[in-house]
Amino acid sequence: MRAEEIVYPTPAGLYCAPGDFHIDPLRPVPRALVTHGHSDHARPGHGAVLATRQTLDIMAIRYGEGFTATRQVAEGPLRIGGVTVSFHPAGHVLGSAQILIAPDDGPRILVSGDYCRTPNPVCAPWEPVACDVFITEATFGLPIFRHPDPMAEVARLLSSMAEFPERPHLLGAYALGKAQRLIALVRAAGYEAPIAIHGALKRLCDYHIGQGVDLGPLVPVGDAQLVLAPPSAFATPWVQQFRDPVLSGASGWMTVRARARQRGVELPLVISDHADWPQLTATIRDLAPEEVWITHGAEDGLLRWCAIEGIPARPLRLIGYGGEPE
Repeated sequence: MRAEEIVYPTPAGLYCAPGDFHIDPLRPVPRALVTHGHSDHARPGHGAVLATRQTLDIMAIRYGEGFTATRQVAEGPLRIGGVTVSFHPAGHVLGSAQILIAPDDGPRILVSGDYCRTPNPVCAPWEPVACDVFITEATFGLPIFRHPDPMAEVARLLSSMAEFPERPHLLGAYALGKAQRLIALVRAAGYEAPIAIHGALKRLCDYHIGQGVDLGPLVPVGDAQLVLAPPSAFATPWVQQFRDPVLSGASGWMTVRARARQRGVELPLVISDHADWPQLTATIRDLAPEEVWITHGAEDGLLRWCAIEGIPARPLRLIGYGGEPE
């Protein structure tokens, strides 16, 4: 059986025919395998969901306990129809996984979801998985995206806080993964004072703490010098309670300074939970698959690199991913 007969795009998303399931489907389906809890990959309303325990917990926090009719924790290799599937850490956010599809007859296909090889204190590290076909994201699939050391970016934040102690620093951070990672990085840099968090971050921060992630003292928004909030809060009256704040944002997109200016970000921090260009190309080299399928991102840049390297590759143009802030 050829790879194209095992896994292929449908209007609902990526479909595995011999297993009769979708991976990160865009609309409700009878059976879904979910790589992680971001809403462009994890959506409610499926008949059954198979995911890591932490991803299932996160979906319940975000969508309610009734987000699916039935749920199953992915533990060890599982037989589904004519394929065996296994989940492997992706290093993206808490509970994130790559999914390996091993058919009885045909190539092993690894669906990466979103992944990152930079060490992340709030989730398990990325794990290399042998495969014949590698389906990779390409969110930052252009050579300009070369993310610096996250601790160096955190040092810039703490330096600004020391230089402007009278100004509250408002750090825009997505509620799942990015906010908790930033807090953990700031703590690792030696910052011990209470950190204020917007109410929209509390439930997921509490969940991370319950999973053993040490975030230190977190308080409601008040007099703390460092305040984390969803980036969308900066465009609401909520921000008006702060006098002369330093607006900061942490994302791989902060590499593009025009984006930072458009968002009114005074202190852009380049901290990403996705693979950058060197990691994308290194991963393809390390896994050495027979073929690469590239999706949701700058497919053309990575396709060109694969062509130069003599690696068979094709675009897998799935619409609807990347809908949440990085």
